[in-house]
Amino acid sequence: MSTDLVIRVGGAAGQGLQTIGVALAKTFKKSGFNVFATQFYLSRVRGGHNTFQVRVSDEPIRAMTEKVDILIALDEESIEEQIEEMSDGVIIFDNDVIKIDNTEGLFFHVPMLKIAKDVCGNKIYSNSVASGAALGLMCFEFDYLAKVLTETFKKKGDEIIENNIKAARAGYDYVKENFTSGCKFSVSEPSEDDGRMLIAGNDAVGLGALAAGVQFLAAYPMTPSTGVMTYVAANADDFNVVVEQAEDEIAALNMVLGASFAGARAMTTTSGGGFSLMAEALGLAGMTETPAVIFLSQRPGPATGLPTMTEQGDLQFVLTAAQGEFPRCVLAPGTPEDCFYLTAEAFNIADKYQIPVFVMSDQYLADSLFTCKRFDPSKVTIERHLMTDEELAENGEYKRYELNSTGISPRAIPGQAGVLVAADSDEHNEYGHIDQTIENRILMNEKRMKKLDLLRTDMEGPHIYGPKDAQITLVGWGSTYGPLMEVVNDLISEGHSVNHVHFTQVFPLPVEAVKKVLGNAGTIVCVENNATGQFARLLECETGVHFFEKVLRSDGKPYSPESIIRALREKEVI
Repeated sequence: MSTDLVIRVGGAAGQGLQTIGVALAKTFKKSGFNVFATQFYLSRVRGGHNTFQVRVSDEPIRAMTEKVDILIALDEESIEEQIEEMSDGVIIFDNDVIKIDNTEGLFFHVPMLKIAKDVCGNKIYSNSVASGAALGLMCFEFDYLAKVLTETFKKKGDEIIENNIKAARAGYDYVKENFTSGCKFSVSEPSEDDGRMLIAGNDAVGLGALAAGVQFLAAYPMTPSTGVMTYVAANADDFNVVVEQAEDEIAALNMVLGASFAGARAMTTTSGGGFSLMAEALGLAGMTETPAVIFLSQRPGPATGLPTMTEQGDLQFVLTAAQGEFPRCVLAPGTPEDCFYLTAEAFNIADKYQIPVFVMSDQYLADSLFTCKRFDPSKVTIERHLMTDEELAENGEYKRYELNSTGISPRAIPGQAGVLVAADSDEHNEYGHIDQTIENRILMNEKRMKKLDLLRTDMEGPHIYGPKDAQITLVGWGSTYGPLMEVVNDLISEGHSVNHVHFTQVFPLPVEAVKKVLGNAGTIVCVENNATGQFARLLECETGVHFFEKVLRSDGKPYSPESIIRALREKEVI
């Protein structure tokens, strides 16, 4: 029997939703299941309506479906908000906390606070009771949860570990003894852990930066990008990285440029509002041809917008930010694997072309948990493209901005013997000194822009999922990969001819490779998490590809496979 279940924990901020959700996600992963977990949370420390949901399946999964099989309701609002999404599920609730007169049908009362107090002497353990109760409904092997709780609380001592396991076991046993129909969802567990890991997008980006040899990270905390900074900081001592929490985003990118100018591999992390403050420093990177990696995790704007929700609304801003024209590169991972390998590659591109490189994510990808194969650091190469002392000695006179056929000038580090490395934010000559003559301006501007044409030849084309000759082609970029992949699977099973063309290397687009994939496609539909179809606009402008229709969403929520299929039917695409 195939397993595909969704467990949702609902409640207010501060009630421990994440504690329950992460414990369940780790438990299912440890048993060998495929796991995908997402969270919806408001921008407040306590209160409001938040959810954490875990999807578990014995088949590969990359998105969250809209159905709910088990709802752990920690407050009354969770029931009001979620009950319509349940058909044949179970709502676990504590009748001492949420007063419900009719507890028949979907509702199953578990006295979580009382059990925690009776078993452990403290109601604080009620979250572990809830975790155990959910597994009891599935008749899931309890030992997996016990192992997860042991690992989770190992730094807090044996007593805390023992109490959490006792509480979880009591919740598990209560359900097994009191739920009238036995196992509501009986699952057949995989034989053992298959060695995969459970990881969030932000942590994968942080790992990619460490694998690439990042030496300096400066940032100002801003949801949903902060996880990358904290991940690198937590591992900074082991990898010899300096992490600086700057006073603001203006300082952060300027610090990164200073470190990069001095020869360090450097990056910053931010979101849309923070990046707005970085625009002037971005221009400095362009004029001085200083490498920088900018991780930008998008959220809905403008201004503060919806700071804890998701959107793909910053692409056009990133493409044109800062005054004047200069080359840049935009990468947009769609999976944790992409987060790791593309972040590592971003440093190589920045160093080779001496440009700012963006890794664009969003709250959905940043905060979601995925099961995936362990990353392979041996596949990561570190290519610095720096002049050695021997090369400098052979070349004689050093020109930091030397004119040549590629536009990529030799890059030396300040302090290397026998050379002066000068940089200036004004237009400058080959030596880096101010030169505002028309002739020099033309030469230098052309030199910088040449790099864009060369970079275009290095960019990978889109990936195709599904039959190459499909009648309907769904185009996406970044984090829409998972939902669109499942849409293709569902529609093919219904008899539709459909595929998915996905972009992770967004700018500059490899025009010929794109035309080869989409030039003869039938009905082309772009699916984006924004209101105007920003990537569709870029693709049409750069390649001439015409979209039959656009599926757009900008309410702060990510796509589910069901929501995309509904939109395709409404637009009469299928």
